[in-house]
Order: sequence, then C-alpha cells, then structure tokens
Amino acid sequence: MDKDRLQDELRIFRDRNFLRQKLRSSLMVYVLLALSYLLIVILFAVSLSRVSMLSSQLNEVRNELKRNNSSKDFKLFPCGPEAREWEYFGGKCYYFSLRQTSWQRAKVLCGTEHSRLAIINSRAKQNFIMYRTRNQRFWIGLSDQNSEGVWKWIDGSDSTPGFTYWKEGEPNDSDHNEDCAHVWTYGEWNDVHCTYECYYICEKPAPP
Repeated sequence: MDKDRLQDELRIFRDRNFLRQKLRSSLMVYVLLALSYLLIVILFAVSLSRVSMLSSQLNEVRNELKRNNSSKDFKLFPCGPEAREWEYFGGKCYYFSLRQTSWQRAKVLCGTEHSRLAIINSRAKQNFIMYRTRNQRFWIGLSDQNSEGVWKWIDGSDSTPGFTYWKEGEPNDSDHNEDCAHVWTYGEWNDVHCTYECYYICEKPAPP
C-alpha cells in the first residue's frame, strides 16, 4: 500500500515537473518571439528614418540641380529657353520678325506674344536695333494716327521731347497718308503709309 502511494506521489511529482518545464519552455518561446518582434520594429523604424533622410537629401540635390540648370539656361537664353528666337538687350527681349506685314497687323502679332512694337527711347537701343536690322525695313511702335503730326509711341508717350532718329526731311507725310514709322537705311526712322508691308520688332520685359 505504501509502495503504491509512493509510486503515485512520484508520478504526480514527475507530471508537475514536466508541466513546469513545459511552461518554462513556452514562456521562453513567447519571450523570444516578443524580442524578435521588437527588433523587427526597431529595424523598420531605423530603415524608415534612413529612407526619409535619403529622400530629403535627394530632393536637395534635385533642387540644387534645378537651380544650377535654371542659372545656366538664363545665361544661355536670358529671354527663356522656350523663347530662343528672342534677343536680350538692356533688360528687355526683342523679336525681329521673319515675315512682312502691315503696321496694324504687326501690332496684333506682337500682342499675341504678350509684347508690343518696339519703343526706341535711347541711343543705346537705337544702336542695337540699327545693328540688328541691317538696313531692312522694320516697323516700330511709333505713329501719328490719332493726331496728324503728333508722333506718339505705342504706350501713349510723346516722342517729340525724347530721343528721335528721323531721316533727314522726315517725317514728311508724303501724299498725306504716312502715319506709321519704321527703321530703314542706317537704322534711321521714316514715315510711310501703315498698310505698307515691313518686317517688325516686338519688345517685352525679360523674365525675372
């Protein structure tokens, strides 16, 4: 009897000991899993931080490249890389047309390019235009259409008190029908009827 009870107690002790070991083993597995999960979270956070930092650095590099390219583009094309046919002078951009048309039509065509017929109000600008037009006829933004003999620029300013470069004997309003001005031989100004077909010069401010 005592022997049977002793064997029972021994079996119970073994079972309890086995359960304890099982619990300890399970707990260790859970602890290891928790540590692995925590390590994964930390690694992910570190990776995300590095990716964010790299992305920020890449954006800075891209912005710097854009600034450099923009600066180079401005030096090569001060009137803008999309407007390479425009020429820069004195803070403004000038377009010298390749086709001839009337003064009124030239005015409209310049308007479609957000510009106006050129105003020549200084010797420096006159020299630039004179060199560029090379004795060809080019319309400028000067006329006396509103009042005969009162020559005004296209912006409404009076040309008389300012810089002028009329050819000798001009304006003469030949046949009482010459109300628009163009540059001609040696860049001198001449009045002619406004339906005459000339090349034309558009002018607009250079982009900032």
